Amino acid sequence: MSQTDIAHSESARRVALLGVPIEIGAGLRGTLMGPAALRTAGIGRVLDQLGFAVEDHGDMTRPALDGGNDPVPANANYYSEVRSWVGAISARAYELARSGAVPLFMGGDHSLSMGSVNGVARYWQSEGKPLFVLWLDAHADYNTPATTLTANMHGMSAAFLCGEPGLDDLLGDEPRVSIPPSRLDLFGIRSIDPLEKDLVRQRAIPVVDMRAIDEFGVGVLIRRVIDRVRAAGGVLHLSFDVDVLDPSVAPGVGTTVPGGATYREAHLVMELLHDSGLVRSVDIVELNPFLDERGRTARVAVELLGSLFGMQITDRVTPSNAVLPEG
Repeated sequence: MSQTDIAHSESARRVALLGVPIEIGAGLRGTLMGPAALRTAGIGRVLDQLGFAVEDHGDMTRPALDGGNDPVPANANYYSEVRSWVGAISARAYELARSGAVPLFMGGDHSLSMGSVNGVARYWQSEGKPLFVLWLDAHADYNTPATTLTANMHGMSAAFLCGEPGLDDLLGDEPRVSIPPSRLDLFGIRSIDPLEKDLVRQRAIPVVDMRAIDEFGVGVLIRRVIDRVRAAGGVLHLSFDVDVLDPSVAPGVGTTVPGGATYREAHLVMELLHDSGLVRSVDIVELNPFLDERGRTARVAVELLGSLFGMQITDRVTPSNAVLPEG
């Protein structure tokens, strides 16, 4: 193993936690309590027990309002406030990725991904590696101000990351580093708006909905994602919306949709992602403790993140997610 490989391996045993208590991108309040709930449910302790050096950077404070110079788009609720958050998140994400740790962004609603993914994409672009994004979610979040039915900006996150127009001033002075739609995988989808569906089809975005999971099994389908990332010599960002889970498993979300992933299906996804060695940054979003049942959803989320970072029932000889992909 070269000195560079050793340095990569050692840095990847570090996880940088960052709370992002944003809730204005969603239709219901309460996700600002998500980071505290994840800490209370033991995310730091679980990672520590798995042998990671845990760097808790606390919660971001609410940024000063920066309205920008461009007109505020129609059909984008709280645009100026979200804009202030997104630029600040992107800058922090870039610095955390550059530090060599695995950033874990604890939300907060899914609008935080507009900043977190942009920041890590900027870093990996500088390293010459393509970034892929696995969007584990009940919703496609591929609306724009022109297609949205609600004007809630958490439903525009994936579209923004792929460079769709309509929110062009959202990052302020931060560089915008969009990913091609072919590098976005929508996984676990079971709710999509009509115009949003048309846009997803036009962009030929890979989609795994719940019917596909029922027909082919979650293991087969997540391996296809992994194989595509590996073949491109890429790295993977996991954007994990807890509403991908069935409401019977995770009731503490504001946008429940029946028919979601089971507890075991979700664990298998996380276990296979760990085995792949490709995940280099993570969002966990839309946890709403105000709607939860005695912390149940937060505990499930922490258990799933434990599987992502290597927790196993029995010892298996598997690659470590501390190892960067070759190439």
